[in-house]
Amino acid sequence: QVQLVESGGGLVQAGGSLRLSCAASGRDFRMYDTGWFRQAPGKEREFVATLRWSGGSTYYAYYADSLKGRFTISRDNAKNTVYLQMNSLKSEDTAIYFCAARRGDTASSYYTGPQEYDYWGQGTQVTVSS
Repeated sequence: QVQLVESGGGLVQAGGSLRLSCAASGRDFRMYDTGWFRQAPGKEREFVATLRWSGGSTYYAYYADSLKGRFTISRDNAKNTVYLQMNSLKSEDTAIYFCAARRGDTASSYYTGPQEYDYWGQGTQVTVSS
């Protein structure tokens, strides 16, 4: 069983930056694929980024096309924490951001659908003012 707790959300002006954190509890978290999703009011949950476990301490990142170059996903296994660095924020980035995890299978696929993840955090609100 894995529990995820996000933090780091808040109010930021357009053009600013935020770093979200997702602290995990549970055994062998380093062997989990992790992802960030977001959900704006009235919209479906949207894929943001994922880190796929490829065995050992190797991970590969994959991003939503529209967010490449502005968002960076990373993790610190010593702290059991996954991060989402968000730069050049825009008003359309306003949403609740969720951290998610699934047991890694070292497959070559990137998992971008919410239904593919088994564990979720409670979400953290990000509001970007224009």
